[in-house]
Amino acid sequence: MAGGFLPYHEPGIVNILILISFFFFLSLAEWISSKIIRAGIIGQIAVGIIYGTPLANILHADWQSTFLALGYIGLILIIFEGGLGARLDLLKKNFFLSMIGAATGVLFPIGLSYLLLYLGFGYGAVETFIVGASLSATSLGTTFAVISTASSTVDLAQTRVGSILVSAAVIDDVVGLVMLSVINDLGELGQGHSVNLGWLIGRPIVASIGMAIVTPLVTKYLFAPLFRRYIEYHFARFDHISNIILMILVLCAFISIAAYTGTSILFGAFLAGTFLTYIPSKHPDGPFVVMSREEGEREENKSPTFVHTFERYLLDVQKYLMEPLFFSSIGFAIPFVQLWTGKRIWRGIVFTLLMLFAKLIVGIWVPLWQLLSGSNLLSRKVAKEYPREEYHSDDSTKPVWSTVCLSGLLLGSAMVARGEIGLLIVEVGYNETSYVSEDAFITAVWAILLNTVLGPVAVGLLVKFRGKEIGEGAWGLQRTAPAGDGDSSIDPSLGNLEDSFKTHDDMCQTTRHSPEYSLNHSGSIWTKPSSPDGQLPVPAQPAIYLPDYQLLVSSFYLSDKGQVNSTGRFVVDKVQSQQA
Repeated sequence: MAGGFLPYHEPGIVNILILISFFFFLSLAEWISSKIIRAGIIGQIAVGIIYGTPLANILHADWQSTFLALGYIGLILIIFEGGLGARLDLLKKNFFLSMIGAATGVLFPIGLSYLLLYLGFGYGAVETFIVGASLSATSLGTTFAVISTASSTVDLAQTRVGSILVSAAVIDDVVGLVMLSVINDLGELGQGHSVNLGWLIGRPIVASIGMAIVTPLVTKYLFAPLFRRYIEYHFARFDHISNIILMILVLCAFISIAAYTGTSILFGAFLAGTFLTYIPSKHPDGPFVVMSREEGEREENKSPTFVHTFERYLLDVQKYLMEPLFFSSIGFAIPFVQLWTGKRIWRGIVFTLLMLFAKLIVGIWVPLWQLLSGSNLLSRKVAKEYPREEYHSDDSTKPVWSTVCLSGLLLGSAMVARGEIGLLIVEVGYNETSYVSEDAFITAVWAILLNTVLGPVAVGLLVKFRGKEIGEGAWGLQRTAPAGDGDSSIDPSLGNLEDSFKTHDDMCQTTRHSPEYSLNHSGSIWTKPSSPDGQLPVPAQPAIYLPDYQLLVSSFYLSDKGQVNSTGRFVVDKVQSQQA
Protein backbone atom coordinates (compact mmCIF):
# COMPACT_ATOMS: atom_id res chain seq x y z
CA MET A 1 0.00 0.00 0.00
CA ALA A 2 1.37 3.39 -1.00
CA GLY A 3 2.21 5.79 1.82
CA GLY A 4 1.89 9.54 2.14
CA PHE A 5 -1.64 9.78 0.78
CA LEU A 6 -5.05 8.19 1.06
CA PRO A 7 -5.75 5.96 -1.93
CA TYR A 8 -8.88 7.00 -3.78
CA HIS A 9 -11.49 4.33 -4.32
CA GLU A 10 -15.10 4.25 -5.31
CA PRO A 11 -17.52 3.92 -2.37
CA GLY A 12 -19.64 0.79 -2.36
CA ILE A 13 -23.21 1.05 -3.58
CA VAL A 14 -24.55 -0.01 -0.16
CA ASN A 15 -22.74 2.84 1.58
CA ILE A 16 -23.92 5.31 -1.05
CA LEU A 17 -27.55 4.22 -0.66
CA ILE A 18 -27.31 4.37 3.14
CA LEU A 19 -26.02 7.94 3.05
CA ILE A 20 -28.61 9.03 0.48
CA SER A 21 -31.43 7.52 2.50
CA PHE A 22 -30.10 9.04 5.73
CA PHE A 23 -30.10 12.59 4.39
CA PHE A 24 -33.39 12.07 2.59
CA PHE A 25 -35.16 10.87 5.72
CA LEU A 26 -33.62 13.71 7.74
CA SER A 27 -35.30 16.18 5.40
CA LEU A 28 -38.55 14.22 5.19
CA ALA A 29 -38.83 13.76 8.96
CA GLU A 30 -38.12 17.45 9.51
CA TRP A 31 -40.86 18.42 7.04
CA ILE A 32 -43.43 16.02 8.53
CA SER A 33 -42.80 17.02 12.15
CA SER A 34 -42.85 20.70 11.16
CA LYS A 35 -46.24 20.28 9.53
CA ILE A 36 -47.76 18.23 12.34
CA ILE A 37 -46.26 19.63 15.55
CA ARG A 38 -44.38 22.75 14.35
CA ALA A 39 -41.07 21.32 15.61
CA GLY A 40 -38.94 19.89 12.81
CA ILE A 41 -36.04 18.98 15.06
CA ILE A 42 -38.07 16.14 16.61
CA GLY A 43 -38.09 14.24 13.33
CA GLN A 44 -34.33 14.69 12.94
CA ILE A 45 -33.68 13.33 16.44
CA ALA A 46 -35.89 10.33 15.62
CA VAL A 47 -33.92 9.60 12.44
CA GLY A 48 -30.71 9.77 14.46
CA ILE A 49 -32.09 7.22 16.92
CA ILE A 50 -33.08 4.86 14.11
CA TYR A 51 -29.94 5.12 11.97
CA GLY A 52 -27.51 5.37 14.88
CA THR A 53 -26.28 3.00 17.56
CA PRO A 54 -29.45 3.14 19.72
CA LEU A 55 -31.61 1.13 17.27
CA ALA A 56 -30.68 -0.16 13.82
CA ASN A 57 -27.02 0.96 13.86
CA ILE A 58 -27.15 1.42 10.09
CA LEU A 59 -24.45 4.08 10.03
CA HIS A 60 -20.88 3.01 10.73
CA ALA A 61 -19.40 4.22 14.01
CA ASP A 62 -16.84 6.43 12.23
CA TRP A 63 -19.64 8.02 10.20
CA GLN A 64 -21.55 8.79 13.37
CA SER A 65 -18.44 10.38 14.88
CA THR A 66 -17.95 12.48 11.74
CA PHE A 67 -21.58 13.58 11.70
CA LEU A 68 -21.35 14.45 15.38
CA ALA A 69 -18.38 16.75 14.69
CA LEU A 70 -20.08 18.34 11.67
CA GLY A 71 -23.26 18.71 13.68
CA TYR A 72 -21.40 20.56 16.41
CA ILE A 73 -20.13 23.00 13.78
CA GLY A 74 -23.77 23.40 12.82
CA LEU A 75 -24.57 24.16 16.47
CA ILE A 76 -21.84 26.82 16.50
CA LEU A 77 -23.34 28.38 13.35
CA ILE A 78 -26.82 28.38 14.93
CA ILE A 79 -25.50 30.29 17.95
CA PHE A 80 -23.42 32.60 15.75
CA GLU A 81 -26.49 33.44 13.68
CA GLY A 82 -28.36 34.18 16.90
CA GLY A 83 -25.64 36.60 17.92
CA LEU A 84 -25.72 38.33 14.53
CA GLY A 85 -29.44 38.95 14.87
CA ALA A 86 -29.44 39.78 18.58
CA ARG A 87 -31.12 42.95 19.77
CA LEU A 88 -28.26 44.43 21.79
CA ASP A 89 -30.44 47.15 23.26
CA LEU A 90 -32.95 44.63 24.59
CA LEU A 91 -30.23 42.31 25.88
CA LYS A 92 -28.81 45.17 27.91
CA LYS A 93 -32.16 46.48 29.06
CA ASN A 94 -33.44 43.09 30.25
CA PHE A 95 -30.17 41.61 31.52
CA PHE A 96 -31.20 41.60 35.18
CA LEU A 97 -34.47 39.84 34.41
CA SER A 98 -32.56 37.34 32.27
CA MET A 99 -30.25 36.63 35.21
CA ILE A 100 -33.24 35.98 37.46
CA GLY A 101 -34.81 33.69 34.86
CA ALA A 102 -31.56 31.78 34.35
CA ALA A 103 -31.07 31.35 38.11
CA THR A 104 -34.63 30.06 38.43
CA GLY A 105 -34.06 27.66 35.55
CA VAL A 106 -30.96 26.25 37.26
CA LEU A 107 -32.03 26.13 40.92
CA PHE A 108 -35.53 24.72 40.47
CA PRO A 109 -34.47 21.56 38.55
CA ILE A 110 -31.73 20.79 41.08
CA GLY A 111 -33.98 21.51 44.07
CA LEU A 112 -36.93 19.49 42.75
CA SER A 113 -34.56 16.65 41.81
CA TYR A 114 -33.56 16.36 45.46
CA LEU A 115 -37.23 16.25 46.49
CA LEU A 116 -38.06 13.39 44.11
CA LEU A 117 -34.85 11.47 43.48
CA TYR A 118 -33.10 11.82 46.84
CA LEU A 119 -36.11 11.76 49.17
CA GLY A 120 -38.54 9.80 46.99
CA PHE A 121 -36.50 7.31 44.95
CA GLY A 122 -33.60 6.97 47.40
CA TYR A 123 -30.79 8.03 45.04
CA GLY A 124 -27.52 9.28 46.51
CA ALA A 125 -26.93 12.97 47.19
CA VAL A 126 -24.10 13.36 44.65
CA GLU A 127 -25.96 11.20 42.16
CA THR A 128 -29.01 13.44 42.51
CA PHE A 129 -26.89 16.55 42.02
CA ILE A 130 -25.47 15.21 38.75
CA VAL A 131 -28.90 14.27 37.42
CA GLY A 132 -30.36 17.61 38.52
CA ALA A 133 -27.46 19.47 36.94
CA SER A 134 -28.09 17.74 33.61
CA LEU A 135 -31.72 18.88 33.72
CA SER A 136 -30.82 22.45 34.69
CA ALA A 137 -29.06 23.23 31.40
CA THR A 138 -31.19 24.60 28.56
CA SER A 139 -30.22 23.48 25.07
CA LEU A 140 -28.86 26.62 23.46
CA GLY A 141 -28.93 25.16 19.96
CA THR A 142 -32.50 23.92 20.30
CA THR A 143 -33.60 27.29 21.69
CA PHE A 144 -32.17 29.24 18.76
CA ALA A 145 -33.43 26.71 16.22
CA VAL A 146 -36.95 26.78 17.65
CA ILE A 147 -37.34 30.56 17.89
CA SER A 148 -35.91 31.07 14.40
CA THR A 149 -38.31 28.63 12.73
CA ALA A 150 -41.42 28.77 14.93
CA SER A 151 -43.04 31.70 13.13
CA SER A 152 -42.88 33.06 9.61
CA THR A 153 -44.51 36.38 10.54
CA VAL A 154 -42.83 37.38 13.80
CA ASP A 155 -39.10 37.15 14.46
CA LEU A 156 -39.15 36.01 18.08
CA ALA A 157 -35.47 36.84 18.52
CA GLN A 158 -36.33 40.53 18.05
CA THR A 159 -39.04 40.58 20.73
CA ARG A 160 -38.48 41.57 24.32
CA VAL A 161 -39.36 38.12 25.62
CA GLY A 162 -37.14 36.61 22.92
CA SER A 163 -34.14 38.63 24.07
CA ILE A 164 -34.73 37.47 27.66
CA LEU A 165 -34.93 33.89 26.44
CA VAL A 166 -31.67 34.18 24.51
CA SER A 167 -29.82 35.73 27.45
CA ALA A 168 -31.17 33.19 29.94
CA ALA A 169 -30.28 30.28 27.65
CA VAL A 170 -26.73 31.58 27.16
CA ILE A 171 -26.29 31.98 30.92
CA ASP A 172 -27.67 28.48 31.47
CA ASP A 173 -25.14 27.15 28.98
CA VAL A 174 -22.28 28.75 30.89
CA VAL A 175 -23.61 27.42 34.20
CA GLY A 176 -23.93 23.98 32.61
CA LEU A 177 -20.27 24.13 31.59
CA VAL A 178 -19.29 24.98 35.17
CA MET A 179 -21.26 22.03 36.54
CA LEU A 180 -19.75 19.77 33.87
CA SER A 181 -16.30 20.78 35.17
CA VAL A 182 -17.41 20.00 38.71
CA ILE A 183 -18.68 16.56 37.69
CA ASN A 184 -15.43 15.83 35.83
CA ASP A 185 -13.53 16.78 38.97
CA LEU A 186 -15.75 14.52 41.06
CA GLY A 187 -14.73 11.65 38.80
CA GLU A 188 -11.03 12.43 39.27
CA LEU A 189 -11.48 12.75 43.03
CA GLY A 190 -13.24 9.40 43.10
CA GLN A 191 -10.22 7.84 41.39
CA GLY A 192 -7.85 9.31 43.97
CA HIS A 193 -6.40 12.04 41.73
CA SER A 194 -5.35 15.35 43.25
CA VAL A 195 -7.20 18.30 41.69
CA ASN A 196 -7.53 21.98 42.53
CA LEU A 197 -11.29 21.95 42.84
CA GLY A 198 -11.61 25.68 43.54
CA TRP A 199 -9.65 26.67 40.44
CA LEU A 200 -11.38 24.20 38.15
CA ILE A 201 -14.79 25.43 39.30
CA GLY A 202 -13.81 29.09 39.29
CA ARG A 203 -11.98 29.11 35.95
CA PRO A 204 -15.03 28.85 33.66
CA ILE A 205 -16.91 31.35 35.84
CA VAL A 206 -14.08 33.90 35.73
CA ALA A 207 -13.49 33.30 32.01
CA SER A 208 -17.17 33.71 31.15
CA ILE A 209 -17.59 36.88 33.19
CA GLY A 210 -14.33 38.23 31.81
CA MET A 211 -15.36 37.66 28.19
CA ALA A 212 -18.82 39.11 28.85
CA ILE A 213 -17.28 42.30 30.29
CA VAL A 214 -14.19 42.71 28.12
CA THR A 215 -15.85 42.01 24.76
CA PRO A 216 -18.27 44.98 24.75
CA LEU A 217 -15.61 47.30 26.17
CA VAL A 218 -12.92 46.55 23.60
CA THR A 219 -15.56 46.46 20.86
CA LYS A 220 -16.95 49.88 21.71
CA TYR A 221 -13.70 51.70 22.47
CA LEU A 222 -11.17 49.91 20.25
CA PHE A 223 -12.42 47.71 17.43
CA ALA A 224 -15.55 49.66 16.41
CA PRO A 225 -13.74 53.03 16.05
CA LEU A 226 -10.87 51.42 14.14
CA PHE A 227 -13.22 49.47 11.89
CA ARG A 228 -15.43 52.47 11.13
CA ARG A 229 -12.54 54.82 10.45
CA TYR A 230 -10.07 52.69 8.52
CA ILE A 231 -11.73 49.51 7.30
CA GLU A 232 -15.45 49.52 6.58
CA TYR A 233 -15.38 51.88 3.58
CA HIS A 234 -13.00 49.47 1.83
CA PHE A 235 -15.50 46.62 2.25
CA ALA A 236 -17.77 48.08 -0.44
CA ARG A 237 -15.16 47.18 -3.07
CA PHE A 238 -15.38 43.46 -2.38
CA ASP A 239 -19.07 42.94 -1.50
CA HIS A 240 -19.54 39.63 0.34
CA ILE A 241 -15.95 38.40 0.12
CA SER A 242 -14.59 40.79 2.72
CA ASN A 243 -17.57 40.08 4.97
CA ILE A 244 -17.03 36.33 4.81
CA ILE A 245 -13.32 36.63 5.60
CA LEU A 246 -13.97 38.87 8.60
CA MET A 247 -16.83 36.68 9.86
CA ILE A 248 -14.73 33.52 9.76
CA LEU A 249 -11.75 35.21 11.42
CA VAL A 250 -13.89 36.71 14.19
CA LEU A 251 -15.79 33.47 14.81
CA CYS A 252 -12.61 31.37 14.97
CA ALA A 253 -10.93 33.93 17.23
CA PHE A 254 -13.81 34.05 19.70
CA ILE A 255 -14.38 30.30 19.96
CA SER A 256 -10.62 29.73 20.33
CA ILE A 257 -10.38 32.30 23.13
CA ALA A 258 -13.42 30.73 24.79
CA ALA A 259 -11.98 27.23 24.56
CA TYR A 260 -8.51 28.09 25.86
CA THR A 261 -9.75 30.30 28.69
CA GLY A 262 -12.11 27.59 29.89
CA THR A 263 -15.54 28.93 29.02
CA SER A 264 -18.12 27.62 26.56
CA ILE A 265 -17.34 27.58 22.85
CA LEU A 266 -21.01 28.33 22.22
CA PHE A 267 -20.75 31.42 24.41
CA GLY A 268 -17.80 32.51 22.28
CA ALA A 269 -19.84 31.98 19.10
CA PHE A 270 -22.66 34.13 20.46
CA LEU A 271 -20.25 36.92 21.42
CA ALA A 272 -18.69 36.76 17.95
CA GLY A 273 -22.09 37.41 16.40
CA THR A 274 -22.85 40.35 18.69
CA PHE A 275 -19.37 41.76 18.00
CA LEU A 276 -20.06 41.86 14.26
CA THR A 277 -23.49 43.36 14.89
CA TYR A 278 -22.01 46.33 16.74
CA ILE A 279 -18.86 47.34 14.85
CA PRO A 280 -20.39 48.80 11.62
CA SER A 281 -21.32 52.48 11.63
CA LYS A 282 -25.02 53.25 12.11
CA HIS A 283 -24.81 56.60 10.31
CA PRO A 284 -27.05 56.74 7.21
CA ASP A 285 -24.01 57.36 5.01
CA GLY A 286 -22.23 54.29 6.40
CA PRO A 287 -21.55 51.50 3.90
CA PHE A 288 -23.41 48.90 5.97
CA VAL A 289 -26.54 51.07 6.28
CA VAL A 290 -28.61 49.97 3.30
CA MET A 291 -32.27 50.17 2.37
CA SER A 292 -32.28 46.70 0.82
CA ARG A 293 -30.01 43.78 0.09
CA GLU A 294 -29.91 44.81 -3.54
CA GLU A 295 -28.58 48.25 -2.60
CA GLY A 296 -25.77 46.67 -0.60
CA GLU A 297 -24.67 44.68 -3.63
CA ARG A 298 -25.42 47.24 -6.34
CA GLU A 299 -24.18 50.58 -4.98
CA GLU A 300 -20.45 51.21 -5.22
CA ASN A 301 -20.24 52.91 -1.83
CA LYS A 302 -22.40 50.35 -0.01
CA SER A 303 -21.60 46.93 1.40
CA PRO A 304 -23.86 43.95 2.17
CA THR A 305 -24.57 43.54 5.86
CA PHE A 306 -23.11 40.64 7.82
CA VAL A 307 -26.61 39.19 8.25
CA HIS A 308 -27.15 39.32 4.48
CA THR A 309 -23.79 37.63 3.84
CA PHE A 310 -24.57 34.90 6.36
CA GLU A 311 -27.99 34.27 4.86
CA ARG A 312 -26.65 34.15 1.31
CA TYR A 313 -23.57 31.97 1.78
CA LEU A 314 -23.90 30.07 5.06
CA LEU A 315 -27.56 29.77 5.98
CA ASP A 316 -28.45 27.06 3.47
CA VAL A 317 -25.46 24.93 4.50
CA GLN A 318 -26.39 25.40 8.15
CA LYS A 319 -30.12 24.80 7.70
CA TYR A 320 -30.08 21.84 5.32
CA LEU A 321 -26.85 20.04 6.28
CA MET A 322 -25.18 21.06 9.55
CA GLU A 323 -28.30 21.62 11.65
CA PRO A 324 -29.93 18.28 10.73
CA LEU A 325 -26.66 16.52 11.52
CA PHE A 326 -26.55 18.21 14.92
CA PHE A 327 -30.03 17.10 15.93
CA SER A 328 -29.53 13.62 14.52
CA SER A 329 -26.33 13.35 16.58
CA ILE A 330 -28.47 13.93 19.68
CA GLY A 331 -30.38 10.84 18.62
CA PHE A 332 -27.11 8.90 18.33
CA ALA A 333 -26.48 9.52 22.06
CA ILE A 334 -29.84 8.33 23.43
CA PRO A 335 -29.86 4.76 24.88
CA PHE A 336 -33.27 4.09 23.38
CA VAL A 337 -33.62 0.34 24.01
CA GLN A 338 -32.69 0.59 27.70
CA LEU A 339 -35.53 3.03 28.34
CA TRP A 340 -38.32 0.50 27.98
CA THR A 341 -38.82 -1.28 31.28
CA GLY A 342 -41.84 -0.72 33.50
CA LYS A 343 -40.04 0.85 36.46
CA ARG A 344 -37.89 3.08 34.29
CA ILE A 345 -40.85 4.24 32.23
CA TRP A 346 -43.02 5.45 35.11
CA ARG A 347 -40.10 6.96 36.98
CA GLY A 348 -38.92 8.69 33.83
CA ILE A 349 -42.36 10.11 33.08
CA VAL A 350 -42.86 11.37 36.65
CA PHE A 351 -39.42 12.98 36.63
CA THR A 352 -40.13 14.45 33.18
CA LEU A 353 -43.28 16.18 34.42
CA LEU A 354 -41.43 17.59 37.42
CA MET A 355 -38.60 18.89 35.23
CA LEU A 356 -41.14 20.31 32.80
CA PHE A 357 -42.60 22.36 35.63
CA ALA A 358 -39.10 23.34 36.81
CA LYS A 359 -38.47 25.17 33.53
CA LEU A 360 -42.00 26.40 32.86
CA ILE A 361 -41.85 28.28 36.17
CA VAL A 362 -39.23 30.59 34.61
CA GLY A 363 -42.05 32.20 32.65
CA ILE A 364 -43.73 33.43 35.84
CA TRP A 365 -41.19 36.24 36.01
CA VAL A 366 -42.74 37.99 33.01
CA PRO A 367 -46.11 38.81 34.65
CA LEU A 368 -44.38 39.33 38.02
CA TRP A 369 -41.98 41.80 36.42
CA GLN A 370 -44.91 43.54 34.76
CA LEU A 371 -46.48 44.02 38.18
CA LEU A 372 -43.34 44.85 40.15
CA SER A 373 -41.98 47.33 37.61
CA GLY A 374 -45.27 49.15 37.26
CA SER A 375 -45.15 48.68 33.51
CA ASN A 376 -48.91 48.23 33.52
CA LEU A 377 -48.93 52.03 33.37
CA LEU A 378 -48.57 51.46 29.64
CA SER A 379 -52.08 50.07 29.40
CA ARG A 380 -53.47 53.01 31.38
CA LYS A 381 -51.68 55.40 29.01
CA VAL A 382 -53.21 53.65 26.02
CA ALA A 383 -56.66 53.73 27.63
CA LYS A 384 -56.29 57.48 28.20
CA GLU A 385 -55.14 58.24 24.66
CA TYR A 386 -57.74 56.05 23.01
CA PRO A 387 -61.35 55.93 24.23
CA ARG A 388 -62.42 52.64 25.70
CA GLU A 389 -65.27 52.17 23.26
CA GLU A 390 -62.75 52.05 20.41
CA TYR A 391 -61.31 48.84 21.82
CA HIS A 392 -64.63 47.02 21.49
CA SER A 393 -63.84 45.59 24.91
CA ASP A 394 -65.09 46.13 28.43
CA ASP A 395 -61.57 46.15 29.84
CA SER A 396 -58.81 48.04 28.08
CA THR A 397 -56.12 46.28 30.04
CA LYS A 398 -57.25 42.80 29.08
CA PRO A 399 -55.40 42.66 25.73
CA VAL A 400 -52.20 43.77 27.45
CA TRP A 401 -52.36 41.21 30.24
CA SER A 402 -53.32 38.37 27.95
CA THR A 403 -50.19 38.98 25.89
CA VAL A 404 -48.10 39.30 29.05
CA CYS A 405 -49.22 35.86 30.22
CA LEU A 406 -48.69 34.40 26.75
CA SER A 407 -45.18 35.87 26.67
CA GLY A 408 -44.45 34.26 30.03
CA LEU A 409 -45.74 30.93 28.76
CA LEU A 410 -43.54 31.27 25.67
CA LEU A 411 -40.47 31.98 27.80
CA GLY A 412 -41.09 28.99 30.06
CA SER A 413 -41.86 26.64 27.16
CA ALA A 414 -38.75 27.65 25.22
CA MET A 415 -36.58 26.96 28.28
CA VAL A 416 -37.87 23.38 28.57
CA ALA A 417 -35.65 21.72 25.93
CA ARG A 418 -32.43 20.24 27.34
CA GLY A 419 -30.79 18.50 24.40
CA GLU A 420 -27.04 18.25 23.93
CA ILE A 421 -25.87 19.96 27.14
CA GLY A 422 -28.03 17.79 29.39
CA LEU A 423 -26.95 14.58 27.64
CA LEU A 424 -23.30 15.60 27.88
CA ILE A 425 -23.51 16.25 31.63
CA VAL A 426 -25.35 13.06 32.53
CA GLU A 427 -23.19 10.88 30.27
CA VAL A 428 -20.01 12.29 31.81
CA GLY A 429 -21.49 11.59 35.23
CA TYR A 430 -22.39 8.04 34.23
CA ASN A 431 -19.25 7.13 32.30
CA GLU A 432 -16.56 9.12 34.13
CA THR A 433 -17.67 8.86 37.76
CA SER A 434 -18.81 6.09 40.07
CA TYR A 435 -21.74 8.02 41.49
CA VAL A 436 -24.46 7.66 38.83
CA SER A 437 -26.21 4.29 38.60
CA GLU A 438 -27.78 2.98 35.41
CA ASP A 439 -31.30 3.55 36.78
CA ALA A 440 -30.52 7.20 37.57
CA PHE A 441 -28.91 7.61 34.15
CA ILE A 442 -31.97 6.21 32.36
CA THR A 443 -34.31 8.36 34.47
CA ALA A 444 -32.33 11.44 33.46
CA VAL A 445 -32.31 10.42 29.79
CA TRP A 446 -36.10 9.99 29.87
CA ALA A 447 -36.52 13.52 31.20
CA ILE A 448 -34.00 15.01 28.76
CA LEU A 449 -35.54 13.24 25.76
CA LEU A 450 -39.17 14.05 26.56
CA ASN A 451 -38.44 17.64 27.52
CA THR A 452 -36.46 18.13 24.32
CA VAL A 453 -39.54 16.89 22.44
CA LEU A 454 -42.23 18.68 24.47
CA GLY A 455 -40.50 22.08 24.63
CA PRO A 456 -40.26 22.74 20.87
CA VAL A 457 -43.75 21.30 20.33
CA ALA A 458 -45.22 23.68 22.93
CA VAL A 459 -43.39 26.66 21.44
CA GLY A 460 -44.44 25.76 17.91
CA LEU A 461 -48.12 25.38 18.79
CA LEU A 462 -48.11 28.50 20.96
CA VAL A 463 -46.59 30.62 18.20
CA LYS A 464 -48.83 29.08 15.56
CA PHE A 465 -52.05 30.02 17.34
CA ARG A 466 -51.04 33.03 19.47
CA GLY A 467 -47.81 34.27 17.90
CA LYS A 468 -49.34 37.44 16.50
CA GLU A 469 -50.67 38.43 19.92
CA ILE A 470 -47.26 37.86 21.49
CA GLY A 471 -45.52 39.87 18.79
CA GLU A 472 -47.89 42.79 19.19
CA GLY A 473 -47.96 42.69 22.99
CA ALA A 474 -46.05 44.63 25.60
CA TRP A 475 -43.31 41.95 25.63
CA GLY A 476 -43.21 41.58 21.87
CA LEU A 477 -42.30 43.92 19.06
CA GLN A 478 -45.17 46.39 19.43
CA ARG A 479 -48.35 47.25 21.26
CA THR A 480 -51.66 47.74 19.54
CA ALA A 481 -54.48 50.21 20.04
CA PRO A 482 -56.99 51.39 17.47
CA ALA A 483 -56.67 54.98 16.35
CA GLY A 484 -59.15 56.41 13.96
CA ASP A 485 -59.55 54.21 10.95
CA GLY A 486 -56.58 52.01 11.54
CA ASP A 487 -54.24 50.50 14.06
CA SER A 488 -51.47 52.25 15.92
CA SER A 489 -48.86 49.77 16.92
CA ILE A 490 -45.92 51.23 18.76
CA ASP A 491 -43.11 49.46 20.52
CA PRO A 492 -43.49 50.24 24.25
CA SER A 493 -39.78 50.80 24.66
CA LEU A 494 -39.97 53.76 22.25
CA GLY A 495 -42.82 55.68 23.82
CA ASN A 496 -45.36 57.39 21.57
CA LEU A 497 -43.52 57.71 18.29
CA GLU A 498 -46.40 59.63 16.74
CA ASP A 499 -45.60 62.59 18.99
CA SER A 500 -42.22 62.84 17.26
CA PHE A 501 -43.98 63.80 14.02
CA LYS A 502 -46.11 66.89 14.69
CA THR A 503 -46.77 67.79 11.08
CA HIS A 504 -46.33 66.23 7.72
CA ASP A 505 -43.37 68.55 7.10
CA ASP A 506 -41.70 67.13 10.20
CA MET A 507 -42.29 63.66 8.89
CA CYS A 508 -41.23 64.15 5.33
CA GLN A 509 -38.95 66.94 4.15
CA THR A 510 -39.18 65.93 0.52
CA THR A 511 -39.91 67.29 -2.91
CA ARG A 512 -42.21 65.85 -5.52
CA HIS A 513 -40.07 62.76 -6.04
CA SER A 514 -39.99 61.18 -2.60
CA PRO A 515 -42.70 61.82 0.00
CA GLU A 516 -41.48 59.11 2.34
CA TYR A 517 -39.23 58.16 5.17
CA SER A 518 -37.01 55.13 4.90
CA LEU A 519 -36.00 52.54 7.47
CA ASN A 520 -32.50 51.26 6.96
CA HIS A 521 -31.13 47.86 7.98
CA SER A 522 -29.85 49.06 11.36
CA GLY A 523 -33.17 50.58 12.32
CA SER A 524 -32.79 54.31 11.67
CA ILE A 525 -35.73 56.17 10.14
CA TRP A 526 -34.27 58.93 7.98
CA THR A 527 -35.44 61.25 5.23
CA LYS A 528 -34.29 60.71 1.70
CA PRO A 529 -35.24 63.94 -0.11
CA SER A 530 -34.80 64.43 -3.82
CA SER A 531 -32.87 67.36 -5.22
CA PRO A 532 -34.92 70.29 -6.58
CA ASP A 533 -34.15 69.41 -10.19
CA GLY A 534 -35.54 65.92 -9.70
CA GLN A 535 -32.19 64.19 -10.13
CA LEU A 536 -30.35 62.07 -7.58
CA PRO A 537 -31.38 62.30 -3.91
CA VAL A 538 -29.37 64.63 -1.75
CA PRO A 539 -27.50 63.15 1.25
CA ALA A 540 -29.87 61.59 3.75
CA GLN A 541 -30.69 63.57 6.87
CA PRO A 542 -31.23 61.67 10.13
CA ALA A 543 -34.76 62.01 11.46
CA ILE A 544 -35.03 59.58 14.37
CA TYR A 545 -32.93 56.65 15.57
CA LEU A 546 -34.44 53.35 16.55
CA PRO A 547 -32.47 50.44 18.09
CA ASP A 548 -30.99 47.75 15.88
CA TYR A 549 -33.60 45.54 14.21
CA GLN A 550 -36.33 47.37 16.11
CA LEU A 551 -38.88 47.18 13.35
CA LEU A 552 -38.15 43.92 11.53
CA VAL A 553 -41.75 42.82 11.84
CA SER A 554 -44.50 42.07 9.38
CA SER A 555 -45.91 45.61 9.71
CA PHE A 556 -45.48 48.63 11.98
CA TYR A 557 -48.29 51.14 11.82
CA LEU A 558 -48.07 54.79 12.84
CA SER A 559 -51.74 55.74 13.09
CA ASP A 560 -53.03 57.29 9.85
CA LYS A 561 -49.72 58.95 8.98
CA GLY A 562 -48.24 55.91 7.33
CA GLN A 563 -46.58 52.59 7.96
CA VAL A 564 -43.30 50.75 7.83
CA ASN A 565 -44.02 47.63 5.86
CA SER A 566 -42.22 44.28 5.87
CA THR A 567 -39.67 45.55 3.37
CA GLY A 568 -38.53 48.19 5.83
CA ARG A 569 -39.91 51.31 4.11
CA PHE A 570 -41.94 54.01 5.83
CA VAL A 571 -44.73 55.00 3.43
CA VAL A 572 -46.76 58.15 4.04
CA ASP A 573 -50.47 57.55 3.61
CA LYS A 574 -51.81 61.11 3.82
CA VAL A 575 -49.90 62.59 0.89
CA GLN A 576 -49.51 60.65 -2.30
CA SER A 577 -46.41 60.88 -4.43
CA GLN A 578 -46.56 63.43 -7.23
CA GLN A 579 -43.86 61.69 -9.16
CA ALA A 580 -44.73 61.42 -12.83
